[in-house]
Amino acid sequence: MKSTTVIYWTRACLGVVAALISTLLSIVPQINFLNGVTIALLLYIVTYYVYKARFLTKVEKTSKIFTTGVGAYFLTWLVAWTTFYTLIFGTST
Repeated sequence: MKSTTVIYWTRACLGVVAALISTLLSIVPQINFLNGVTIALLLYIVTYYVYKARFLTKVEKTSKIFTTGVGAYFLTWLVAWTTFYTLIFGTST
């Protein structure tokens, strides 16, 4: 598999992990939406440095490492966070 494909799919999967962390931290009353977004951003930035160390020689530009999978990551994070939050905190009628 190409390096950019690996980066893309692992970021998409990490979006679910970030959503789970954001949801679990939402149990604490002081944690709100902006803190959840911050968690997602921090995890994305951490993945950039990990991928940069691993794939620097395998991609043509370092900016490609940063931008690959950004849409998939945040869209997956948003959908998964909404789903997890609804499952945990949703009201039953």
